[in-house]
Amino acid sequence: MASTSRRLNLARFDDHLEKHGIALLRRAEVTTLQINIGLRCNLACHHCHVESGPKRSERLDRRGIQRILELLERNPAVETVDITGGAPEMHPDFRFLVRGARALGRRVIDRCNLTILLETGQEDTAEFLAAEGVDIVASLPCHGPENVEKQRGRGVFDGSIRVLKQLNALGYGKPGTGLALDLVYNPVGPFLPGSQASLEAEYRDVLGRSYDIVFDRLFTITNMPIKRFAHELERDGKFETYMSLLVDHFNADNVPDLMCRSLISVAHDGRIYDCDFNQALEIQPPGKHKTIFDIDDLGALTDEPISTAAHCFGCTSGAGSSCGGSLS
Repeated sequence: MASTSRRLNLARFDDHLEKHGIALLRRAEVTTLQINIGLRCNLACHHCHVESGPKRSERLDRRGIQRILELLERNPAVETVDITGGAPEMHPDFRFLVRGARALGRRVIDRCNLTILLETGQEDTAEFLAAEGVDIVASLPCHGPENVEKQRGRGVFDGSIRVLKQLNALGYGKPGTGLALDLVYNPVGPFLPGSQASLEAEYRDVLGRSYDIVFDRLFTITNMPIKRFAHELERDGKFETYMSLLVDHFNADNVPDLMCRSLISVAHDGRIYDCDFNQALEIQPPGKHKTIFDIDDLGALTDEPISTAAHCFGCTSGAGSSCGGSLS
């Protein structure tokens, strides 16, 4: 049986773009730095494309964190610092990075799994995030326990609800506070997300009625056929079917708004990538700049080619997918 990586290479995304008369992807101005500051996490979710978990120890060191802040000072076009992991809150320099980026006037996003805020040592993290005005993008794969715990483990749903109530009490998700709370849905199985607007309305109704929880927006994100999810597809004999689903639902209208066109993904070792998924597969950009230490002006990345592979069909299929939800 062919390996997952080999099968991914069989469906060339660039060939598909050419077939539809679309130019190969090139980067526009970089406005977002997305930083995976470490792979350690209190959870080990089935769909995690970076394969994080409690036993992972890889993390961006203080030199790397300081370099990120230097780049922000030198590149005012970068508006957003998007911090992810693992559970980024477990990094010892998480607060140092947040304070530094906020002091430079940047929007900061914390991609939070919610349950991390219940762990020992994190008792005041929610208050810290609120005090710094950090936006929270929180993963909640479903508005009920069965699907959440199928993906993430026993007890995760109840813990997530407890933390959402805590965040609401601090003002997150409530009008006029300036504290944004967005939720993330991703399918439990090998299918595309439903309508983002319809799912948001459903989440808002169920969470509000059942738990008195409010939030700002719901983002729908397609599961990428890589790493843990790819292994699960292989195990169940569904990899080829899922890839065919993604290819067959390719939507050219999504291409101009792909997140890789305005985002740079930074790994825990300082290497740069076109997106978090390329980072997981260690597919670096084809240009000469490979790490945060060999570039000062991020404007030099404008118009450089973007590395693509078959998983890119995940971002362009159906309504599209990005770290900010659907594209159309």
